[in-house]
Amino acid sequence: MEGIRSSSVLSCYYSSKTHFKLRRQPLEHCSLSLPPPPPPPRHPASRPKVRISLPSMALQVQDQQSFHKSKEMLPKIDKSGRFCSPRAARELALLIVYASCLQGSDPIRLFEKRINAAREPGYEFDKASLLQYNHMSFGGPPVTTHSVEEADELLRSDEQDSAIEAEVLSAPPKLVYSKLLLSFTRKLLVATVDKWDNHVLAIDKVVPSNWKNEPAGRILELSILHLAMSEITVLGTRHPIVINEAVDLAKRFCDGAAPRIINGCLRTFVKDLAGTSTAQTSNSKLEVPLQV
Repeated sequence: MEGIRSSSVLSCYYSSKTHFKLRRQPLEHCSLSLPPPPPPPRHPASRPKVRISLPSMALQVQDQQSFHKSKEMLPKIDKSGRFCSPRAARELALLIVYASCLQGSDPIRLFEKRINAAREPGYEFDKASLLQYNHMSFGGPPVTTHSVEEADELLRSDEQDSAIEAEVLSAPPKLVYSKLLLSFTRKLLVATVDKWDNHVLAIDKVVPSNWKNEPAGRILELSILHLAMSEITVLGTRHPIVINEAVDLAKRFCDGAAPRIINGCLRTFVKDLAGTSTAQTSNSKLEVPLQV
């Protein structure tokens, strides 16, 4: 993917058989001049839901304790005040792949476009928001509060966290991520693009049928699988780390049973890889050298 021809780029298009595929198309037909869409919002299911119980008038809201339980665990910041945690790089790569699928553009071109985009006049980024940003903010099961004030406080806290996320994820990447992380993100995107078609086939074997029947509604989930599979097979990261990171990304950005399904899909993928490797090793041992 390092040598993209100037006359064409890889674009993402929908195929009912194998969800999203990448293809080359003339550069003049691409929408790379458009700004990238905002980062994917969390599914409404991960937002606080308020329900009033008539007998007790208690309010049911989503469990913000689990949402904020790691609030005190600040993300890793380097000496320049930028993210330096691999989690941040994987999150950035996911947002780039997601945006490229929505735009129909090449993920690497889109990444470089964001990296080199000129800042708007008067734009200032508050680096203090990086310390408040929480990569581990997940939703949780409902809990009961006994006052409207308590529920309102939880809602205000969630809105504040959402505002911080929007500011960080939409900021110029050079202001948010260290050079090492940006390099890692690009390697992950290159690996994902190079292995896309191969992993489309692998994903079709492991995902549930309803995901294959509605790929347009599973862009985030499928993007997480592509990134994780590519990191395992190309970058060689140990699969327990990759699976854990993929599940956390699914908890953060997807809904429902997605984290559990992604965990199962990746474990099946790794098991199949191990089986293929064992079979190849056995076949090589059975080969008898020719006598000359």
